[in-house]
Amino acid sequence: MDLAWQPSLLDGPAVAVDRAFGGLVRHELGAGAWVDIAPGWLQGADELFDRLLRDTPWGRREVRMYDRTLPEPRLTHRWSEAPEPVLAEAAALLSARYGVEFTQVGANLYRDGADSVAYHGDRVARERDTAVVALVSLGGVRPFRLRPHGGGASVGFLPGPGDLLVMGGTCQRTWQHGVPKVRTAAARISVQFRHLY
Repeated sequence: MDLAWQPSLLDGPAVAVDRAFGGLVRHELGAGAWVDIAPGWLQGADELFDRLLRDTPWGRREVRMYDRTLPEPRLTHRWSEAPEPVLAEAAALLSARYGVEFTQVGANLYRDGADSVAYHGDRVARERDTAVVALVSLGGVRPFRLRPHGGGASVGFLPGPGDLLVMGGTCQRTWQHGVPKVRTAAARISVQFRHLY
């Protein structure tokens, strides 16, 4: 797959996670919702981006919107188990830190600025009082937006290559998140870790 992507000249090929979660900052959103951000949590993000882009059997799901069926504006894949040892290690570290067993690993590929995901709360997770969803960003930088369910001022983050973003507490129930369309953007992969709800 040939997509616009410029790897970092500073990022080496060794792919590893920061076991100490150094630099992690919690952002309280209110009403029990929070977002943790750990910049550069995964080292070697460019190498992992290249491998996942090349080796993943990306697909495009269709969704029902009102009276039509439309293709999602991004490519996706869900694995039965982590496709890379570093992602299995990441799932184990995240499970230990957040007290839930992350057993589901998936990814979204945003090929350019036209690919997006609308505001939403994870369907099954929002039926629970609390849930944890972890994302590792690879590739280009894209805005990640959150807004209170039912409306209100939004907050945003710009996760870069290797950054960890974790939504927890009541976030899936009381907030919605999305990746909006932008005029231009390099390709980005968002690797998601979820637990059974």
